[in-house]
Amino acid sequence: MSPFRTHSSTPPVVMNLIIANFIVYLATTLLEGDVIKFALFNVDLRALSPDDTLFRWWQPLTYMFMHGGFSHIFFNMFSLWMFGRTLEWEMGWKRFLTYYIVCGVGAALFQMGMAQIDLAHIELFSPAWYSYMSTPTVGASGAVFGLLLAFGMMHPNAIISLIFPPIAMKAKWFVIIYGALELMLGVSGTMDNVAHFAHLGGMFWGWLLIIWWRHRDRNRIYYY
Repeated sequence: MSPFRTHSSTPPVVMNLIIANFIVYLATTLLEGDVIKFALFNVDLRALSPDDTLFRWWQPLTYMFMHGGFSHIFFNMFSLWMFGRTLEWEMGWKRFLTYYIVCGVGAALFQMGMAQIDLAHIELFSPAWYSYMSTPTVGASGAVFGLLLAFGMMHPNAIISLIFPPIAMKAKWFVIIYGALELMLGVSGTMDNVAHFAHLGGMFWGWLLIIWWRHRDRNRIYYY
C-alpha cells in the first residue's frame, strides 16, 4: 500500500497551515501600502532579518508564513500538502504541528547562525554587506524540508516520482540527494538568493526530533 494517503480529505493542521499561508500571501500582495499591511504583514517586521537592529523575537516563527512570489508559495504549499497529509495522519495533529514548528524555527536559527558566519567574512559597510543586511529570509521551505526528511525516515522505500527530471526514486535516496545538493549549493554560494542552510537546518532539527521521539517512545512504560 502506498504511504500517500488516499483519504479524500486533507487533515486539519495541513489544511489550516495552507490557508494561513495563502491569507498572509494575499494580504502582502493586495494590501500594499495599506496601514493594515504595515501593522500586520510588514516584511521588515515579520521576515527573518540578518540585521540585529531589525530582528524581533517573533521572526523565527512569522517568516514561515511569508513568501516571495506565487511560485514560491505554490511549491511550498504543494509539498506541504503532498507529504504533510501522510505525516499528520500517522503522527497525530499535535505531534505533527510540533514537528512542523520545530523544523521551521530550527531552520531560522540555523540560517541566522550561518548568516553571522558569512557576515564575519564580508567587509563592513561594503556593497556586499549592505546587500546581505537588506535581504530578509521568508518562506516555509525550512519546515517543508523537515517534512521531506520525516517522510524519508518513516517511508524510506516509498517511490517518489519527480516532475523534473521525470524520474522515480525511493524516498531515502531522494532525501539524501536533495540534502547533499543543498549542502553543495550552500557552501559554494550558488543560487545565493535561496536559503540553502535554512533547508538543511529544517532537515537537521527534524532528524533530531524524530530520533528523540523514537528513543522516548521506545523507553516509555505503558500501564494496563
